[in-house]
Amino acid sequence: MSALTEQIIEALKDKAIPEKAAFFPRFFKSGPGEYGEGDQFLGVKVPDQRKVAKQFFKEIRLDELSELLKSPLHEVRLTSLIALVYRYQKTKKEEERKELVDFYLAHLPYVNNWDLVDTSCHAILGAYYLDKEKGLFYDLAEKDHLWSQRIAMVSSYYWIKRGEFADALALAEKLKDHPHDLMHKAVGWMLREIGNQDFEAEFEFLKNHYHSLPRTALRYAIEKFPEDLRQDFLKGNI
Repeated sequence: MSALTEQIIEALKDKAIPEKAAFFPRFFKSGPGEYGEGDQFLGVKVPDQRKVAKQFFKEIRLDELSELLKSPLHEVRLTSLIALVYRYQKTKKEEERKELVDFYLAHLPYVNNWDLVDTSCHAILGAYYLDKEKGLFYDLAEKDHLWSQRIAMVSSYYWIKRGEFADALALAEKLKDHPHDLMHKAVGWMLREIGNQDFEAEFEFLKNHYHSLPRTALRYAIEKFPEDLRQDFLKGNI
């Protein structure tokens, strides 16, 4: 481990809160048989992780980021992903951005909880593939792997914010029957974001699919609808 990676870990440990360290294993479901099984926590709040990432992201090498991403400590992995996002956003050259994207894809096994996914994938993969062919995301959606599938769905957040809905809707249709609640939430969240940009685009999708949407996905999707319309969807009256 390099001196810089040790310095980053020590900086995070200095910001650790014991009460958070006790709470996070329950919050992130790290118990036996749960989706975050085996994850370990320091108890560092996200704003403090962002401060550490901002302090070091310009100087840290990719091999050092790789060391951090392989840490068993949740906050170390998240801080390294935040640093990678900062690095990507500051990088203007296409070949350098591609290097960061390839690095991210090579480390997908360590992007293994919902906050790690949601903090990073849209800002890196979504951004890079905005104007490119999006077969990668359909391949990820086909994998029998929760985090790869959530990455496929949540990466579309970047496109949605820029008025591009087609692939987001296609991925929502592909993943709406997923058995896990975390995917129901991701699908509903992205549909809601589409509605924030274009109500009719979301409404048309829901009109055709709401009977087959899991209840959690539907509730997320219609969260900002007028109450009478929400109730019509929930009661199956559309």
